[in-house]
Amino acid sequence: MSTSRPLVFALVFAGGFASLGAELAASRLLDPWFGNSLLVWAVLIGLILLYLAIGSWLGGRLADRRPAPARFYTLAAAAGALLGVIPLVAQPVLRLAADIFLTYDLAALAFSFAASLLLLGAPIVLMGCLSPFAIRLLVRSVAESGRISGQVTALATIGSILGVFVTVLALIPNLGTRRTFLCLGLALLGLAVAALASARQRRAWLFAFIWLALLLLFVRPSGPIRTGMATLYEQESAYNYIQVVRNGPEVVLKLNEGAGVHSVYRPGMRLADGIWDYFLLAPLFGPAPVHPGDVHRLLLIGLAAGTIPKLYTAAYGPIPIDGVELDPAVIATGQRYFAMNEPNLRAVASDGRAFLRRASGPYDVIAVDAYRPPYIPFHLSTVEFFQEARQRLSPTGVVAVNVARTSTDYRLVDAIAGSMEAVFPSVYIIDEPDQGFDLGNSLVIGTAQPSDLADFAANAGAQTDPLLAEVVRRSQGHIRVAPPLPAVLTDDQAPIEQIVHGIILRYLLGSAPGL
Repeated sequence: MSTSRPLVFALVFAGGFASLGAELAASRLLDPWFGNSLLVWAVLIGLILLYLAIGSWLGGRLADRRPAPARFYTLAAAAGALLGVIPLVAQPVLRLAADIFLTYDLAALAFSFAASLLLLGAPIVLMGCLSPFAIRLLVRSVAESGRISGQVTALATIGSILGVFVTVLALIPNLGTRRTFLCLGLALLGLAVAALASARQRRAWLFAFIWLALLLLFVRPSGPIRTGMATLYEQESAYNYIQVVRNGPEVVLKLNEGAGVHSVYRPGMRLADGIWDYFLLAPLFGPAPVHPGDVHRLLLIGLAAGTIPKLYTAAYGPIPIDGVELDPAVIATGQRYFAMNEPNLRAVASDGRAFLRRASGPYDVIAVDAYRPPYIPFHLSTVEFFQEARQRLSPTGVVAVNVARTSTDYRLVDAIAGSMEAVFPSVYIIDEPDQGFDLGNSLVIGTAQPSDLADFAANAGAQTDPLLAEVVRRSQGHIRVAPPLPAVLTDDQAPIEQIVHGIILRYLLGSAPGL
């Protein structure tokens, strides 16, 4: 059987396109269950490279044993078919892994690894077979082996580059994750079916039937991504898996794996009954006297669906608030489901630090609530970031940062506090009451002017607003001065993930059965 160079080159290109497209789509497939941390990305990238390496080795061996074009076309067809069925098996596999994760408190690393292994292994390995097999088919003499190898490698790489950008910029935003997998599988499988048909292979009919079945799945309406909750709304944006869930009389915003609540709203809400409430106390840590009328302007980095602006508007009046949120889809969700329509709120879709650099200021409060549990974006935790924040503060302003922790491990809180101590003369910590839970939050506050706890006591005791007075009451016994700590987080080196992974490991070793 003669080899059709155009078909071989086309399948090499399509295989490169689909392999990197599948990697990007897989990251979004894992987001609602395990989040989008650097650790999960490392596992995913490492697995894809491992699968491609196995495929290259296997493809070379298969090609040497029987370098038949039909065999090459069949490998491509099988890869496309398996890629297309990933959406069918994704939800039960990921749900099982997530259930075990929640039940036994095991690390997300192990289960994101296992889920990725089950979902992606076979199609990526088969796509890895294509390039070495193609080289074996196309090389006719040693004299042309270098040129053919270069052409095949370059074509596969160009396909991979386009697969990245087309998947991220066009397929996922417009089709969603599951249809993106189907689209990639249909494209590769359809091209392989055409190649098998041109080679007069009867198996072309089998793969053509599979292609039609996948096409029916593509046009069928999509069901919910995550079931089993009182979900009012869900969306896959360019940045997040967004889910709005009804929880009794309130609605809550969950992002990605849903490990944390990012915003809460209920009609007539005065306090949110969470870490958001303690942000109201941040101005009171400045030198006494501080009155509600002294707070004129707020910058919130990590707007989410607008819980903190509601609280500040209720406690301090309709002061101008700049709310910065990276994901414009989250802003739209807040406006639609969380009544985030305060006239004094300016919602801006931007990276928080980028906005801070161009902000005019001054702000009396800069609040940072931008972490994705349990991680904080490293560039919002460094000495350099806090230096930029202090430059945008009013002379008596404060910066407050929400930090995750366990009930016994405060290493991330200490790292943030140490970085703030390198910039602010006084740093305080409010440890939100754990109320029996193993995981919790602390608010770390830095003041532009030196102060002490006597200033806070004086300011707190002078509050007549019932909302502020209630938060002051709840905070009693949970406020402390940050101890002297080293500044370990800089733009050059901010081992946030290493610190968080140590916290997770310590927590698991202390809570896993039999340990």
